[in-house]
Amino acid sequence: MVIVMPKVKVNDIRIYHELHGDGHPLLMIMGLSANLNWWDTRLIEALSSKFTLVMYDNRGAGRTNTSDKEHTIRLYADDAVGLMNALRIDKAHVLGFSMGGMIAQELTLNYPHKVGKLVLCSTHCGGANSVQPSQEILEMLTADIAGLSAMEVAKMTLHLLLTTNFIEENPDIVDLIIERLIQHPISRASYMCQLNAVMRFDTFERLPKIKNPTLILQGQEDVLVPSTNGSILAKAIPDAKLIIYENSAHMLVEDMKKVIHNLTWFLS
Repeated sequence: MVIVMPKVKVNDIRIYHELHGDGHPLLMIMGLSANLNWWDTRLIEALSSKFTLVMYDNRGAGRTNTSDKEHTIRLYADDAVGLMNALRIDKAHVLGFSMGGMIAQELTLNYPHKVGKLVLCSTHCGGANSVQPSQEILEMLTADIAGLSAMEVAKMTLHLLLTTNFIEENPDIVDLIIERLIQHPISRASYMCQLNAVMRFDTFERLPKIKNPTLILQGQEDVLVPSTNGSILAKAIPDAKLIIYENSAHMLVEDMKKVIHNLTWFLS
């Protein structure tokens, strides 16, 4: 069951969201520049058979509008909790991907009573204790894309999200991924607001305060968020479980069947 909801007023914006499935709520938070269309369809199908997936577009991304307020990861977390309150969700499991994992950390630290189990995918703690990507990758993130089409930007982005082998060996799947990436593209202004929020983010010293059961998923071949970041999070968060997928890059697409199995086991 898929319910496409009207935009709901949260703080100073209106958030676009969808509900998939039935069961205990699972709040799914997407990453930098992304919107809910970026979620792997296999993941949605599998998880929606057991949970009510609460999927939405972050402030300034997809079909959610923005405002003049300064963007911070804390603000994005406040938006997420505001959406939960608007939907009358007292408590949910939370799954955050990439920047969404940063939002999920901030959400759990500031609203622990709103979170059941926490899943952090392809993310880091920010600040000096996180491991940054190479200079080449950082330059790609800030490259001038003026004049490029959404399709051209998506094809550039692929190499940050998937392994080269997967791209070369799975052209049909890659075409489907590109189709999702080009839907409702983010504006350059909102992208830079998100990127600046990521660069200022830092939870390292507060991570030991997270008492919620936590699972950390990381791809060994991730060039955007190097896999060492998963170990840093796992050591800092009490009793956190860490799974590293040897064949996967940032989106974990290469090992999605294993990802689904591990998520189902942990969240059930």
